[in-house]
Amino acid sequence: MLKIALGQMEIIPGRPDVNTAAMLQMMNAARQQGADMIIFPEMSVPGYLLGDTWEQSAFLRDCEYYVQQLINGTSSGIIAMFGSVAVDWNKRNNDGRVRKYNAFFTAQSGKLLGGENYPYPFRIKTLLPNYREFDDDRHFYSTQKLAVELGIPVAELLRPIQVRTVHGPLSVGCILCEDGWYDDYAVKPAELLAANHPLDLLVNISSSPFTLGKNNKRNRLFSRQARKLGVPVLYVNNVGIQNNGKTVYTFDGCSTVYNRAGAVIAYCPAFTASMPVIDLDTAGGGMSRPAVAVPDDSGIDTVCQAVRYGTVAFLRSIGLERVVIGLSGGIDSSLAAALYAHILPPAQVLLVNMPSQHNSSTTKDLAAILASRLGCPYTVIPIQEAVDLTTRQIHQAELKATGQFQSLTLSPFMLENVQARDRSSRILAALAAAFGGGFTCNANKSELTVGYATLYGDQSGCLAALADLWKHQVYALAQYFNEEVYRDEIIPRGIFTLPPSAELSPDHAVDEGKGDPIIYPYHDYLFRAFVERWDRATPEDLLTWYLAGTLETEIGCQSGLSQRLFPGPAEFITDLERWWKLYTGMAVAKRIQAPPVLAVSRRVFGFDHREAQNGSYFTAKYLELKKQLLG
Repeated sequence: MLKIALGQMEIIPGRPDVNTAAMLQMMNAARQQGADMIIFPEMSVPGYLLGDTWEQSAFLRDCEYYVQQLINGTSSGIIAMFGSVAVDWNKRNNDGRVRKYNAFFTAQSGKLLGGENYPYPFRIKTLLPNYREFDDDRHFYSTQKLAVELGIPVAELLRPIQVRTVHGPLSVGCILCEDGWYDDYAVKPAELLAANHPLDLLVNISSSPFTLGKNNKRNRLFSRQARKLGVPVLYVNNVGIQNNGKTVYTFDGCSTVYNRAGAVIAYCPAFTASMPVIDLDTAGGGMSRPAVAVPDDSGIDTVCQAVRYGTVAFLRSIGLERVVIGLSGGIDSSLAAALYAHILPPAQVLLVNMPSQHNSSTTKDLAAILASRLGCPYTVIPIQEAVDLTTRQIHQAELKATGQFQSLTLSPFMLENVQARDRSSRILAALAAAFGGGFTCNANKSELTVGYATLYGDQSGCLAALADLWKHQVYALAQYFNEEVYRDEIIPRGIFTLPPSAELSPDHAVDEGKGDPIIYPYHDYLFRAFVERWDRATPEDLLTWYLAGTLETEIGCQSGLSQRLFPGPAEFITDLERWWKLYTGMAVAKRIQAPPVLAVSRRVFGFDHREAQNGSYFTAKYLELKKQLLG
């Protein structure tokens, strides 16, 4: 039996010193537990999402220094497999900068393995993802490019590493993350490895961000690979958070071992640093261990785990120990309050209600009840006096131009935004400074999609922890907090039954059943089709489905809902164009200036949803379908 330690570690991006120290400690602990080998994730030394830090030669030299410390650490007898950047200072990337590889290192007895009959004593990532949050091709040179440069088939560079163990030699296929997700690539690294060389193990070291439901797909994918190749597959991923500026990603780990039949025989818990040592009968393909069931990762419990873990890690990473939350009495701010009061001592979460003349006693009372149940400090700071002052100042302002006086006025719609900005830019910002913390952005994904938030107002804050959740997910998560997290009705029932409303004008009077213009049971799914479909939907697609009678099936909302909401095609088209113009228009400018968003879904706003301020566009086919529908 080969004893293998799975080094599911928390990686701190940009801190090779901290990461290496943690790895050396884990290597020592694994050796004391009798492990023959320890496997760490991809880019475990430097971290993965580092932006253009990769362009700093001093940082690259630092990574080389710490890689050598890990190599030296194997002198104690343990074999270490890990990921880091590898540099060839004598060659250049396509951009003219020094050659860098996303590399897989294997060290034993103080030396690197795998350099015989190979250009380097490490293995190189073959498939460099350049979609979603990934930007590998910007910085790294791939096995494919190296093969072209050397004038040889890529298969010649896909060779296993021969490892010597007390149980005999092992032929280990070493691949990195995307190299295992090759279904849509012409080059299939794992299959080429197995076809040309006998393998005892296939090891995939990864730095794979969490996406809701992704681990289910990952298990299907790697299980199929293990069966097809006929060898055990070991997948090792990291935990922690990393970011690319506008988007904060959690890493769930979920490191897993599959036997040659594709069954899961060991796995690490999600969002938890751990180092299990498993016995693997490599000669028998791992068949001596019983199969184990892997938890489903597509439910609201996983959403809760990811949001909580990511928020805790983000606060820790920026050193924030206190937060201020604008508590309106609505579902979004109530969930934010319940979240932060659960991960911080309640005394360090300041809740503030900021009513204007349009806020009902209903929402004010609900906010106070929630604050009391959470045990957080709570205050009420009315804003109407400040709003009236702003209104007077603007109306009294005189603009001199060519000898004439021009007056300015604020429309009722403008006054809605004045209220939102007064709450955030004035009160919340000042309270956060006085309280010694930051203030939160409570926006949800539906609002961000169409810009239903005020720039420099409620679309401000240090982190938008809920901004990758559609409104129906916000309600589901709030209910989960009551039932499973607090096991009590912390969020009052009245907050769930209240119409969602900004309460910024008489048109938003909740006691009269008035609220947001977004009809969430329908628009959540319409907006999701714009954003999250792999083949993203446009008005042309929506009209095509509408004509075919398949709209609800395609976007996933309740059957027959669009017919109940829109009497005819004219009303449907008016609604569709309204939201499309906002999504591709003003909302883009707002998203560019929004706080960082915590990622949960398959497509999150920020770097994952790259967009330009180009304005709205309707295709020729759409205009033809519109003309057909409207006669």
